[in-house]
Amino acid sequence: MKNLISVPITFAGFSPHYELRSLDADFAIIGVPYESPYLNKQSYSSKNAPATIRQESLRYEKTGNFDFDFNGDLFGGNAIKCVDCGELINRTEPFDKYLQTITNSIKILLNRSTVPIVIGGDHGTSIPVLKAYEAFQDLCVVQIDAHLDWLDERDGVRCGFSSPMRRASELSNVSSIVQIGLRGQGSARQREMDEALACRKSLLIKAEDLHENGVAEGLNRIPTSPYYYVTIDADGLDPSIAPGVGYPTPGGVSYYQLFNILRGLAKKGKLVGMDFVEVVPENDVANLTSLFAARQILNFIGILAHNRQVGY
Repeated sequence: MKNLISVPITFAGFSPHYELRSLDADFAIIGVPYESPYLNKQSYSSKNAPATIRQESLRYEKTGNFDFDFNGDLFGGNAIKCVDCGELINRTEPFDKYLQTITNSIKILLNRSTVPIVIGGDHGTSIPVLKAYEAFQDLCVVQIDAHLDWLDERDGVRCGFSSPMRRASELSNVSSIVQIGLRGQGSARQREMDEALACRKSLLIKAEDLHENGVAEGLNRIPTSPYYYVTIDADGLDPSIAPGVGYPTPGGVSYYQLFNILRGLAKKGKLVGMDFVEVVPENDVANLTSLFAARQILNFIGILAHNRQVGY
């Protein structure tokens, strides 16, 4: 891919592989420093998040060491092949072509039976990524986020970070959307809330409900599906573990809540991909948010390895 560039540090020391069409791997890390082209730019950016998360991931490079969260080897002693495919950047092409480049790149990975793990970028990243999953019928999208992300457009832009769940709801292969961690105030107005509630695909689980009723109850409410895609917005997490975001809001999802949501989903169906978005390194404290992102990405791989959910 002409837009794919090599990176000086690979995620957790994984082998680099920058030619997607010759890829032979179980999991592929791919950085997408996506920035929504809104007229009114934010005062912060997630464009450096992939590089910062890669840097922090090196603390976990020794993946063969004993892992208490998995009661042994992170990958369960399985021969799992993980690679880092570098960064997909928009150099000169028009924005709509950049969106298509992202979709095409993820499709290549899926066609090669490789599970994509995307590091954003803002939450607009999820829109072109999800479009690559058109062959996965009855796909359930599980979003960890403080915000609804249901705006139809902002500044005339329909593929920005305010709209990923609205766009996901329009995909014919997506049968359900579960939004976990909702709290506080975001860009949604009553109209967007009403439209989300009216959408037959949508299930909203507020952060307060998760804390009050527990992960098991939340998992019971999630529809059974053959496929699950997980999109994690860093601001869906509690600021005590993820302070490096644009809108830190107290009362978010905790480390083990997210970990156990992922484990529970893997028991309900097949996890076919994930993205981790909206990390803002310039707002972070000792890069804790990037460190957390790196760990949860490894947890995702470890969960699939232990459940032998490798390949399609």
